[in-house]
Amino acid sequence: MIPAQANPSERKSDMQTGVSANCLKELNPKENLCDKLHLIVHVSSFTDHRRNSQESSDMATPSRRIITHPNGQTTHVFDDDFTDPWIPRETIVIQHGFARHGAFWYHWVPFLARRYRVIRRDARGHGRSSYPRPGDNYDYSVETVVGEIIDTLDQLRLSKVHFLGESTSGFVGEILAAKHPERLHSLIICSSPAYLPDAALSLFSFGHSSWPAACRTLGSRGWAEALSKVPGTVSIPDPAYIQWWIDQVALSTGEGLAGYAEFLSKADARPYLEKIRVPMLILAPARSAATKLEEQRAIQAQVVNSQLVVIDGQGHEIYVEMAEECQKAVDTFLSGLSR
Repeated sequence: MIPAQANPSERKSDMQTGVSANCLKELNPKENLCDKLHLIVHVSSFTDHRRNSQESSDMATPSRRIITHPNGQTTHVFDDDFTDPWIPRETIVIQHGFARHGAFWYHWVPFLARRYRVIRRDARGHGRSSYPRPGDNYDYSVETVVGEIIDTLDQLRLSKVHFLGESTSGFVGEILAAKHPERLHSLIICSSPAYLPDAALSLFSFGHSSWPAACRTLGSRGWAEALSKVPGTVSIPDPAYIQWWIDQVALSTGEGLAGYAEFLSKADARPYLEKIRVPMLILAPARSAATKLEEQRAIQAQVVNSQLVVIDGQGHEIYVEMAEECQKAVDTFLSGLSR
Protein backbone atom coordinates (compact mmCIF):
# COMPACT_ATOMS: atom_id res chain seq x y z
CA MET A 1 0.00 0.00 0.00
CA ILE A 2 2.92 2.38 0.70
CA PRO A 3 4.94 2.86 -2.51
CA ALA A 4 8.63 2.04 -2.50
CA GLN A 5 9.53 5.54 -3.66
CA ALA A 6 7.78 8.89 -3.38
CA ASN A 7 8.34 12.13 -5.20
CA PRO A 8 10.10 14.97 -3.30
CA SER A 9 6.89 16.67 -2.19
CA GLU A 10 5.57 13.40 -0.79
CA ARG A 11 8.84 12.76 1.05
CA LYS A 12 8.52 16.19 2.65
CA SER A 13 5.01 15.34 3.79
CA ASP A 14 6.21 12.06 5.28
CA MET A 15 8.99 13.78 7.17
CA GLN A 16 6.75 16.50 8.57
CA THR A 17 3.74 14.42 9.54
CA GLY A 18 4.96 10.87 10.01
CA VAL A 19 2.17 9.64 7.69
CA SER A 20 2.66 8.99 4.00
CA ALA A 21 0.56 11.16 1.69
CA ASN A 22 0.36 8.24 -0.75
CA CYS A 23 -0.79 5.99 2.07
CA LEU A 24 -3.81 8.23 2.56
CA LYS A 25 -4.44 8.58 -1.19
CA GLU A 26 -4.52 4.82 -1.74
CA LEU A 27 -7.12 4.16 0.92
CA ASN A 28 -10.37 3.04 -0.64
CA PRO A 29 -12.96 5.80 -0.02
CA LYS A 30 -15.46 3.09 0.85
CA GLU A 31 -13.31 1.66 3.62
CA ASN A 32 -14.54 2.01 7.15
CA LEU A 33 -13.33 5.21 8.86
CA CYS A 34 -12.04 3.19 11.80
CA ASP A 35 -9.85 1.18 9.42
CA LYS A 36 -8.42 4.39 8.00
CA LEU A 37 -7.67 5.77 11.45
CA HIS A 38 -6.11 2.47 12.49
CA LEU A 39 -3.75 2.61 9.53
CA ILE A 40 -2.78 6.23 10.23
CA VAL A 41 -2.07 5.46 13.89
CA HIS A 42 -0.08 2.37 12.92
CA VAL A 43 2.18 4.26 10.51
CA SER A 44 2.56 7.22 12.89
CA SER A 45 3.46 4.91 15.78
CA PHE A 46 6.11 3.23 13.65
CA THR A 47 7.63 6.62 12.81
CA ASP A 48 7.59 7.70 16.46
CA HIS A 49 9.31 4.44 17.45
CA ARG A 50 12.16 5.11 15.03
CA ARG A 51 12.41 8.70 16.25
CA ASN A 52 12.57 7.77 19.92
CA SER A 53 14.91 4.83 19.52
CA GLN A 54 17.64 6.86 17.82
CA GLU A 55 17.35 10.46 18.99
CA SER A 56 20.65 11.62 17.50
CA SER A 57 19.90 10.67 13.89
CA ASP A 58 16.14 10.68 13.29
CA MET A 59 14.21 12.12 10.38
CA ALA A 60 12.49 15.49 10.45
CA THR A 61 9.76 15.63 13.05
CA PRO A 62 6.15 16.86 13.16
CA SER A 63 5.94 20.62 13.54
CA ARG A 64 3.52 20.68 16.51
CA ARG A 65 2.96 18.69 19.68
CA ILE A 66 0.85 18.95 22.81
CA ILE A 67 2.44 17.63 25.99
CA THR A 68 0.34 16.80 29.05
CA HIS A 69 2.12 17.20 32.38
CA PRO A 70 1.39 15.15 35.52
CA ASN A 71 -0.40 18.17 37.03
CA GLY A 72 -2.89 18.17 34.14
CA GLN A 73 -1.61 21.31 32.40
CA THR A 74 -0.70 21.04 28.72
CA THR A 75 2.22 22.59 26.86
CA HIS A 76 2.25 23.34 23.14
CA VAL A 77 5.54 23.07 21.28
CA PHE A 78 6.71 23.59 17.73
CA ASP A 79 9.19 20.86 16.81
CA ASP A 80 11.33 21.49 13.71
CA ASP A 81 14.21 19.32 12.52
CA PHE A 82 15.71 19.61 9.04
CA THR A 83 19.11 18.16 9.86
CA ASP A 84 20.64 15.37 7.81
CA PRO A 85 19.22 12.20 9.42
CA TRP A 86 22.54 10.33 9.45
CA ILE A 87 24.46 13.09 11.25
CA PRO A 88 24.22 13.40 15.06
CA ARG A 89 22.77 16.72 16.16
CA GLU A 90 21.87 18.59 19.32
CA THR A 91 18.62 20.32 20.27
CA ILE A 92 17.87 23.96 21.03
CA VAL A 93 14.82 24.84 23.13
CA ILE A 94 13.53 28.39 22.61
CA GLN A 95 11.14 29.97 25.08
CA HIS A 96 9.68 33.40 24.37
CA GLY A 97 9.14 36.41 26.60
CA PHE A 98 5.94 37.53 28.29
CA ALA A 99 2.78 37.71 26.14
CA ARG A 100 4.52 36.22 23.11
CA HIS A 101 4.58 32.55 22.10
CA GLY A 102 6.63 30.15 20.03
CA ALA A 103 5.42 31.40 16.64
CA PHE A 104 7.13 34.76 17.25
CA TRP A 105 10.43 32.95 16.64
CA TYR A 106 9.43 31.60 13.21
CA HIS A 107 12.27 33.45 11.45
CA TRP A 108 14.92 31.68 13.54
CA VAL A 109 13.89 28.23 12.32
CA PRO A 110 15.59 28.41 8.87
CA PHE A 111 18.78 29.60 10.56
CA LEU A 112 18.87 26.92 13.27
CA ALA A 113 16.93 23.87 12.09
CA ARG A 114 19.37 22.81 9.38
CA ARG A 115 21.92 21.97 12.11
CA TYR A 116 19.80 21.56 15.25
CA ARG A 117 16.48 20.17 16.27
CA VAL A 118 14.54 23.27 17.33
CA ILE A 119 11.83 23.15 20.00
CA ARG A 120 9.80 26.36 20.42
CA ARG A 121 7.84 26.06 23.64
CA ASP A 122 4.75 28.07 24.61
CA ALA A 123 5.06 29.07 28.26
CA ARG A 124 2.28 28.42 30.76
CA GLY A 125 -0.74 30.57 29.88
CA HIS A 126 0.68 31.60 26.52
CA GLY A 127 -0.24 30.73 22.95
CA ARG A 128 -1.71 27.24 22.80
CA SER A 129 -0.48 26.09 26.19
CA SER A 130 -3.11 25.76 28.92
CA TYR A 131 -3.46 27.97 31.96
CA PRO A 132 -4.79 27.30 35.46
CA ARG A 133 -8.23 28.77 36.14
CA PRO A 134 -8.97 30.76 39.28
CA GLY A 135 -9.65 28.27 42.03
CA ASP A 136 -7.51 25.52 40.50
CA ASN A 137 -5.07 23.89 42.88
CA TYR A 138 -2.02 24.95 40.87
CA ASP A 139 1.26 25.88 42.51
CA TYR A 140 2.51 28.79 40.38
CA SER A 141 6.08 28.63 41.64
CA VAL A 142 9.63 28.43 40.27
CA GLU A 143 9.66 24.74 41.12
CA THR A 144 6.49 24.12 39.08
CA VAL A 145 7.46 26.22 36.07
CA VAL A 146 10.99 24.79 35.88
CA GLY A 147 9.62 21.32 36.60
CA GLU A 148 7.30 21.57 33.60
CA ILE A 149 10.27 22.47 31.38
CA ILE A 150 12.12 19.40 32.65
CA ASP A 151 9.03 17.27 32.05
CA THR A 152 8.83 18.66 28.51
CA LEU A 153 12.40 17.49 27.91
CA ASP A 154 11.63 14.11 29.45
CA GLN A 155 8.55 13.55 27.31
CA LEU A 156 10.46 14.57 24.19
CA ARG A 157 13.25 12.18 25.26
CA LEU A 158 15.83 14.94 25.35
CA SER A 159 18.53 14.33 27.92
CA LYS A 160 20.41 17.58 27.30
CA VAL A 161 19.68 20.76 25.30
CA HIS A 162 20.76 24.31 24.62
CA PHE A 163 18.18 26.64 26.20
CA LEU A 164 17.46 30.05 24.65
CA GLY A 165 15.27 32.22 26.86
CA GLU A 166 14.02 35.58 25.65
CA SER A 167 13.16 38.40 28.05
CA THR A 168 11.49 36.96 31.18
CA SER A 169 12.18 33.41 29.98
CA GLY A 170 15.85 34.31 30.32
CA PHE A 171 15.65 34.46 34.08
CA VAL A 172 13.58 31.27 34.08
CA GLY A 173 16.46 29.80 32.07
CA GLU A 174 18.98 31.05 34.63
CA ILE A 175 17.12 29.25 37.41
CA LEU A 176 16.87 26.15 35.21
CA ALA A 177 20.63 26.23 34.57
CA ALA A 178 21.45 26.59 38.26
CA LYS A 179 19.08 23.86 39.43
CA HIS A 180 19.52 21.37 36.56
CA PRO A 181 22.95 21.89 34.95
CA GLU A 182 22.99 18.25 33.85
CA ARG A 183 20.15 19.00 31.39
CA LEU A 184 21.83 21.91 29.57
CA HIS A 185 24.68 22.10 27.08
CA SER A 186 24.47 25.88 27.33
CA LEU A 187 22.24 28.82 28.22
CA ILE A 188 21.49 31.78 25.94
CA ILE A 189 19.51 34.74 27.23
CA CYS A 190 18.19 37.56 25.08
CA SER A 191 17.01 40.93 26.47
CA SER A 192 16.62 39.26 29.86
CA PRO A 193 16.59 40.90 33.28
CA ALA A 194 17.38 38.73 36.30
CA TYR A 195 14.16 39.95 37.94
CA LEU A 196 11.49 42.60 37.37
CA PRO A 197 12.01 45.74 39.49
CA ASP A 198 9.15 47.92 40.68
CA ALA A 199 9.60 50.29 37.73
CA ALA A 200 8.98 47.45 35.27
CA LEU A 201 5.97 46.18 37.20
CA SER A 202 4.54 49.71 37.18
CA LEU A 203 5.18 50.06 33.45
CA PHE A 204 3.32 46.83 32.71
CA SER A 205 0.38 47.87 34.91
CA PHE A 206 -0.69 50.77 32.66
CA GLY A 207 -2.41 52.66 35.46
CA HIS A 208 -4.14 49.62 36.97
CA SER A 209 -3.58 48.32 40.48
CA SER A 210 -1.10 45.70 39.27
CA TRP A 211 0.30 44.01 36.18
CA PRO A 212 -2.01 40.98 36.54
CA ALA A 213 -4.99 43.32 37.04
CA ALA A 214 -4.10 45.13 33.82
CA CYS A 215 -4.04 41.81 31.94
CA ARG A 216 -7.43 40.81 33.34
CA THR A 217 -9.05 44.21 32.79
CA LEU A 218 -7.62 45.05 29.38
CA GLY A 219 -7.52 41.49 28.08
CA SER A 220 -4.58 40.21 26.10
CA ARG A 221 -5.33 42.38 23.07
CA GLY A 222 -5.84 45.55 25.08
CA TRP A 223 -2.68 44.93 27.07
CA ALA A 224 -0.72 44.35 23.85
CA GLU A 225 -2.09 47.55 22.32
CA ALA A 226 -0.99 49.50 25.39
CA LEU A 227 2.51 48.01 25.38
CA SER A 228 2.99 48.58 21.66
CA LYS A 229 2.74 52.34 22.27
CA VAL A 230 5.63 52.38 24.76
CA PRO A 231 8.96 53.44 23.17
CA GLY A 232 11.67 50.81 23.41
CA THR A 233 9.30 47.82 23.49
CA VAL A 234 8.03 46.70 20.06
CA SER A 235 11.07 47.54 17.97
CA ILE A 236 9.74 47.55 14.41
CA PRO A 237 7.61 50.61 13.54
CA ASP A 238 5.91 49.00 10.53
CA PRO A 239 2.12 49.24 11.22
CA ALA A 240 1.58 45.84 9.59
CA TYR A 241 4.08 44.22 11.95
CA ILE A 242 2.56 45.92 14.99
CA GLN A 243 -0.91 44.70 14.01
CA TRP A 244 0.41 41.16 13.50
CA TRP A 245 2.19 41.38 16.86
CA ILE A 246 -1.02 42.46 18.64
CA ASP A 247 -3.06 39.75 16.91
CA GLN A 248 -0.56 37.10 18.00
CA VAL A 249 -0.53 38.27 21.61
CA ALA A 250 -4.34 38.08 21.50
CA LEU A 251 -4.11 34.30 20.96
CA SER A 252 -3.45 34.10 24.69
CA THR A 253 -6.18 34.98 27.17
CA GLY A 254 -6.09 37.83 29.65
CA GLU A 255 -6.41 35.33 32.50
CA GLY A 256 -3.61 33.17 31.10
CA LEU A 257 -1.28 36.15 30.96
CA ALA A 258 -2.40 37.40 34.38
CA GLY A 259 -1.49 34.15 36.10
CA TYR A 260 1.96 34.14 34.56
CA ALA A 261 2.40 37.82 35.41
CA GLU A 262 1.73 37.00 39.07
CA PHE A 263 4.44 34.34 38.91
CA LEU A 264 6.94 36.64 37.19
CA SER A 265 6.26 39.47 39.63
CA LYS A 266 7.73 37.33 42.42
CA ALA A 267 10.37 35.34 40.53
CA ASP A 268 13.99 36.36 41.05
CA ALA A 269 17.00 34.72 39.42
CA ARG A 270 19.62 36.82 41.23
CA PRO A 271 20.28 34.26 44.00
CA TYR A 272 20.95 31.63 41.32
CA LEU A 273 23.42 33.51 39.10
CA GLU A 274 26.60 32.53 40.96
CA LYS A 275 25.52 28.88 40.82
CA ILE A 276 25.39 28.76 37.01
CA ARG A 277 28.24 26.70 35.57
CA VAL A 278 27.06 25.94 32.04
CA PRO A 279 28.43 28.12 29.21
CA MET A 280 26.25 31.21 28.89
CA LEU A 281 25.70 33.83 26.18
CA ILE A 282 24.03 37.15 27.01
CA LEU A 283 22.46 39.02 24.08
CA ALA A 284 22.19 42.47 25.61
CA PRO A 285 19.99 45.15 24.02
CA ALA A 286 21.47 48.63 23.97
CA ARG A 287 18.13 50.47 24.32
CA SER A 288 15.49 48.26 25.94
CA ALA A 289 12.69 49.80 27.98
CA ALA A 290 12.57 46.65 30.12
CA THR A 291 16.22 46.00 30.98
CA LYS A 292 19.19 48.35 31.06
CA LEU A 293 22.59 47.52 29.62
CA GLU A 294 24.24 47.90 33.02
CA GLU A 295 21.84 45.25 34.38
CA GLN A 296 23.01 42.89 31.66
CA ARG A 297 26.64 43.55 32.55
CA ALA A 298 25.84 42.86 36.21
CA ILE A 299 24.51 39.44 35.23
CA GLN A 300 27.69 38.67 33.30
CA ALA A 301 29.84 39.69 36.26
CA GLN A 302 28.19 37.04 38.44
CA VAL A 303 28.20 34.11 35.99
CA VAL A 304 31.48 32.32 35.34
CA ASN A 305 32.05 31.16 31.78
CA SER A 306 29.65 33.77 30.39
CA GLN A 307 29.94 36.00 27.34
CA LEU A 308 28.08 39.25 26.61
CA VAL A 309 27.37 40.68 23.18
CA VAL A 310 25.78 44.13 22.96
CA ILE A 311 23.15 44.33 20.21
CA ASP A 312 22.72 47.90 19.03
CA GLY A 313 18.98 47.91 18.40
CA GLN A 314 16.33 50.52 19.11
CA GLY A 315 14.24 48.55 21.59
CA HIS A 316 13.63 45.37 23.55
CA GLU A 317 12.87 42.89 20.77
CA ILE A 318 16.35 42.58 19.32
CA TYR A 319 15.63 38.99 18.26
CA VAL A 320 13.33 40.52 15.59
CA GLU A 321 14.78 43.95 14.89
CA MET A 322 18.41 42.76 14.90
CA ALA A 323 17.85 39.10 14.10
CA GLU A 324 20.89 38.70 11.87
CA GLU A 325 23.25 40.18 14.45
CA CYS A 326 21.75 38.01 17.20
CA GLN A 327 22.02 34.91 15.03
CA LYS A 328 25.66 35.61 14.21
CA ALA A 329 26.42 35.90 17.92
CA VAL A 330 24.58 32.65 18.66
CA ASP A 331 26.37 30.86 15.82
CA THR A 332 29.77 32.03 17.06
CA PHE A 333 28.93 30.98 20.61
CA LEU A 334 27.63 27.52 19.71
CA SER A 335 30.46 26.88 17.26
CA GLY A 336 32.94 27.70 20.00
CA LEU A 337 31.38 25.09 22.28
CA SER A 338 31.95 22.33 19.74
CA ARG A 339 35.67 23.04 19.38
